[in-house]
Amino acid sequence: MDKRYWVGFNLVKGIGAVRFQALQAYFGSLEAAWKAPIESLVAAGLGPKLAERVVQVRQQVDLDRFFSQIDAQGITVLTWNDEAYPRRLKEIEQPPPVLYLRGTLTSEDTWAVAIVGTRRVTAYGRQVTEELASFLAANGVTVVSGLARGVDAIAHQSALRAGGRTLAVLGSGVDRIYPPEHTQLARQIIEHGALLSDYPPGVPPEAANFPPRNRIISGLSMATVVVEAGETSGALITAQFAADQGREVFAVPGNILAPQSKGTNRLIAEGARPLLSGRDLLDVLNLTRVQEQRQARHVLPTDQLEARLLETLSHEPLHIDEICRQTGLPIERVTATLTMMELKGLARQVGGMNFVAVCETQAEYDTSMTTRPTS
Repeated sequence: MDKRYWVGFNLVKGIGAVRFQALQAYFGSLEAAWKAPIESLVAAGLGPKLAERVVQVRQQVDLDRFFSQIDAQGITVLTWNDEAYPRRLKEIEQPPPVLYLRGTLTSEDTWAVAIVGTRRVTAYGRQVTEELASFLAANGVTVVSGLARGVDAIAHQSALRAGGRTLAVLGSGVDRIYPPEHTQLARQIIEHGALLSDYPPGVPPEAANFPPRNRIISGLSMATVVVEAGETSGALITAQFAADQGREVFAVPGNILAPQSKGTNRLIAEGARPLLSGRDLLDVLNLTRVQEQRQARHVLPTDQLEARLLETLSHEPLHIDEICRQTGLPIERVTATLTMMELKGLARQVGGMNFVAVCETQAEYDTSMTTRPTS
């Protein structure tokens, strides 16, 4: 797969996941689409103005040179066809076709929680963020946020101080750090996690870029925690994305008179889980045994029976009786194997003897996500 053409179309404003799929389906490959005449692009469904934009970009951009510049900056390009592409993000509706990465993604980032909130954080919000991010990091959970001032920066810093991993999703290219005073923090994140963006290198931090990037913050995470948020805070957009993606949403209760708590209190009133301690997260998300699961993945490899059950399970709950019926296996073997799979983090019981798959293939957690882009 030639990633140059993925990057090429990613440079064209207006071409997202749906149009990437349409172009691949119509032309058979993005290389053929990139080289197609404007009439064929219109026939593929782009529309005249967007097709003209494609032609303009490919006339203006030397893909070989641009891709070499990306590589020279140590930026990894991931497409949704790569095994290293984050599994949780790939599960959302219309995942970004291209991700740019500085740093590394690892199998440890399967266990991730987003912490977001206001830029105008109070002393209370700061304390909660510090304690929560430190607690999660100490328990092997990757902290995801957006590198913004306030809650975001505190969450990243606290995770790093606790010796954990953290991921920052930018509203700009990964070579354009914003705000600029977080440049040193960004370097630390690269060493102990990653900076990610679906915007190509060189894209400035424009205001319109930030709300869409929030779907990536929530998409990478098992749950999103909003610490403090005003009534119009961007953190509420992240919470809405998380809810739409079927992920858990937690909100920290606050003073009903404080502007920074109006958004979080409203989230709770609308059904978000009130977060009273970090233990709430571990219990609800079944994260109390993260370290055991990591060790089990290395010590206990997946066998044919586990692979068979993984083929049967999905992200929709399936009762154990139905699992037995579909696999033709006795309940004793199924129960014993599912218990081991829960320890490994391959499957999870969601109540009433219903189970869901946590990861679909062994490669998804054994693959080292440090692959460099190739042309």
